[in-house]
Amino acid sequence: MKIVVVGTGYVGLVSGTCFAETGIDVVCVDIDSRKIDLLNNGQIPIYEPGLEDIYKKNVEKGRLTFTTNLVESIKDADAVFIAVGTPPDEDGSADLKYVLGVAREIGKNMDHYMVIVTKSTVPVGTSVKVKKAVLEELEKRAVNIEFDVASNPEFLKEGSAVDDFLRPDRIVIGTESEQAQKVMSRLYKPFLLNGHPILFMDITSSEMTKYAANSMLATKISFINDIANLCEIVGADVDAVRRGIGSDSRIGYKFIYPGTGYGGSCFPKDVQALVRTADEHGYSLDILKAVEAVNYRQKSVLFGKINLHFNGDLKGRKFALWGLAFKPKTDDMREAPSLVVIEKLREA
Repeated sequence: MKIVVVGTGYVGLVSGTCFAETGIDVVCVDIDSRKIDLLNNGQIPIYEPGLEDIYKKNVEKGRLTFTTNLVESIKDADAVFIAVGTPPDEDGSADLKYVLGVAREIGKNMDHYMVIVTKSTVPVGTSVKVKKAVLEELEKRAVNIEFDVASNPEFLKEGSAVDDFLRPDRIVIGTESEQAQKVMSRLYKPFLLNGHPILFMDITSSEMTKYAANSMLATKISFINDIANLCEIVGADVDAVRRGIGSDSRIGYKFIYPGTGYGGSCFPKDVQALVRTADEHGYSLDILKAVEAVNYRQKSVLFGKINLHFNGDLKGRKFALWGLAFKPKTDDMREAPSLVVIEKLREA
């Protein structure tokens, strides 16, 4: 089999490299020629434990290649994964111009059946727009080429993304045809050795699953941070409370460690986008709006403690921040709480 992954950012590069590890041919495409030059010269533009080793191995074996040429890449592809960015608009909704731009390019140049897969985190209804964009280009060419669209959200954690992809706890795929299911099943068969099945569902549910999952995790983080603040006020030990509630199997220990709030490329953007999706459909996700408000406030808590310790006398003092990324084992500074602390210290 051969697949094409469009976008060599975090999701695209990890996905493409891990697919190549199963022995299939993978072409990673990006419009950024500088990034492609780096990848073709043995350098990966992101830090992720374990990624460099399998990247080098699969490049050496000829299974993993990089190019800026989408047209040539898709000529004999079984599936094309769209893994480009979906930056938030000013109103919090996901900007789909890059996703739909890729879809249009595929429609302009495809010459055989393929499955077009949205791997980027996209709002409910995106696959419908992708299908429409491809069909419009095919109609302009006056050709009738069959294709399917599918949704295959990623559930990768920065810092353990390679292991997450190679040994997933679940694979969610939204499809609308048996043929697409067969292609996707064949692609993911090597990843099912741990006994976890593929969860096939309709495309709308697949798109919603990604946003719902990240929003649930963000909710747990804001919840424990709010509890931590209250514990400090009433004199309770939040670590003891965490162990007390985490030992309940219905709750568990994951994502209930208090801190300075969540950051990164996913949780802030995805919670905001889901809130916006609900607003567009006339429904208010009040819980998630509270999650956002708590997280916004939590990022300033550390500065508040610093300011209190020095009785507000911060002028002329020097501070060192140990750990700038939004979480351990990554170099990702997007939406990192450290940025808020730095800015407030500079203003003090």
